[in-house]
Amino acid sequence: MLSNREIMETIHMISDENLDIRTITMGISLLDCCSESMETMRQKIFDKIAKKAEYLVETGEKIEREYGIPIIHKRIAVTPISLLAANAAGESTVLALAMDAAAKQTGVNFIGGYSALVHKGYTAGDEKVIHSLPQVLKETERVCASVNVGTTKAGINMEAVREMGKMVKAVAEATKEQDSCGCAKLVVFTNAVEDNPFMAGAFHGVGEPECVINVGVSGPGVVRNAVAKLGKNASFDILAETIKKTAFKITRMGQLVAHEASRRLQVPFGIVDLSLAPTPAVGDSVAYILEEMGLEQCGAHGTTAALALLNDAVKKGGVMASSHVGGLSGAFIPVSEDAGMISAVRSGALSLEKLEAMTCVCSVGLDMIVVPGDTPAQTISAIIADESAIGMINNKTTAVRIIPAVGKRVGDTVEFGGLLGSGPVMPVSRYSSETFVGRGGRIPAPIHSLRN
Repeated sequence: MLSNREIMETIHMISDENLDIRTITMGISLLDCCSESMETMRQKIFDKIAKKAEYLVETGEKIEREYGIPIIHKRIAVTPISLLAANAAGESTVLALAMDAAAKQTGVNFIGGYSALVHKGYTAGDEKVIHSLPQVLKETERVCASVNVGTTKAGINMEAVREMGKMVKAVAEATKEQDSCGCAKLVVFTNAVEDNPFMAGAFHGVGEPECVINVGVSGPGVVRNAVAKLGKNASFDILAETIKKTAFKITRMGQLVAHEASRRLQVPFGIVDLSLAPTPAVGDSVAYILEEMGLEQCGAHGTTAALALLNDAVKKGGVMASSHVGGLSGAFIPVSEDAGMISAVRSGALSLEKLEAMTCVCSVGLDMIVVPGDTPAQTISAIIADESAIGMINNKTTAVRIIPAVGKRVGDTVEFGGLLGSGPVMPVSRYSSETFVGRGGRIPAPIHSLRN
């Protein structure tokens, strides 16, 4: 039974501290949609998604009303399209259009899974998906794409890294009328997970069931207020314990919503992703949590240590609240989606290099980073390679979602709107990585990958 105090505490978290369920994501397998005809496959994909997710949005809205818990997004993730695209002649773009149409039909915000897994090499389907990215992200509204270029077991496919630098630039150019916003729907991964409910990197892995419900929680504002109440003299032990207890409460709410959605939709419950996902709203910021720990501004020396404590405490508290924790589970540190991060960049406290250091101890990577539009493709590839190396060596998921905004320079601001917020254009190194990126081949897996 819940006490009156706990009930009131939860109500306060929702009304005053921006606590919400960030997303309910339905994963759908499309493996049975394969066909030698691209047109047949397109129709099968649309029909299956539209049928499976027919009541997803409606169910989420009912749970919101009945429990008073905001559920910000309802989303879909599907089998990586590259696994289907090789089965038929023709462009995979038509499959993306089917995904987009099904997303609109069901009313979800985004659909992920226009993806390719190329950490050891390309298939014909991978090539179709990757080369169509500029067109797909220009012509679709709700489709999100991802490419996995490395794993701890396989190493880093530098051919793919080089190619993705070019593709990011091409997507930016194709969507320049929207401030290159197409790049906000494209993620380059290392060690991508199969059950991630967060966009733009969500896809439904081949080890997943036919259909599943995954939930992503949020709550940076709640954690920040819990830390603030401790005052400036609380020890790190007390700080960590407080964050753990707060993460437990947040995750229990996510577990409740996940099971309720699973029951009503008659779809198996998958995982709760514990990630603290910020928004542009004032107070709903991971950077502000770090500053409440005693940093003058995010990016000051000590930021990486503070983030390490936060990330670990969130995970420890969350795993006590749910038997099925997965996805990325930690702290997102996107720049454009986090008001505190934006402020730190504008003041000069936070650089791209410091952000890279922070990704060693958080969950995701260099997320929603806006750089000058004239940044060379080779530099973008090298940034991807650096982040991939962090993921590969540390056996963790890392990613790069970078936006070379066409026509923008350092100091400019790009307005994306909505959850994506606004992004200050950050400087990148002016020194060339062209020869390094041009070598090709694979960076071998680290010695600690040999665990069998």
